[in-house]
Amino acid sequence: MNSIRGIVDGVRTEPALRDEIVLLAAAVPVGFFLAPTMVWYVAMIGVILIVLAVEFLNTAIEKLADHVTREQLTAIRRIKDFGSAAVFCGLCLIGMVWIAAIAVRLGLM
Repeated sequence: MNSIRGIVDGVRTEPALRDEIVLLAAAVPVGFFLAPTMVWYVAMIGVILIVLAVEFLNTAIEKLADHVTREQLTAIRRIKDFGSAAVFCGLCLIGMVWIAAIAVRLGLM
């Protein structure tokens, strides 16, 4: 129940989470047709789920940091930047996996 409440609350209140849920919803059917094999399909959807998980963790860290203090502290800004960088790395991974899958599908690899 806590997980569902967290997902619903996150999607309602966080634009980045909403964007990634929309990406996942679009990727499930599109990936099925683009994936060269079922293993590729699992990888393509799996990386999106991983990024979604990282985004939830990043959001939790940001909310906790805001709860601790509203002051513009360098240490808090750096913590938030690290979380954002983790999400960015995940987004890059999505791009790499999807591009590789499409290249395999098209016979380029």
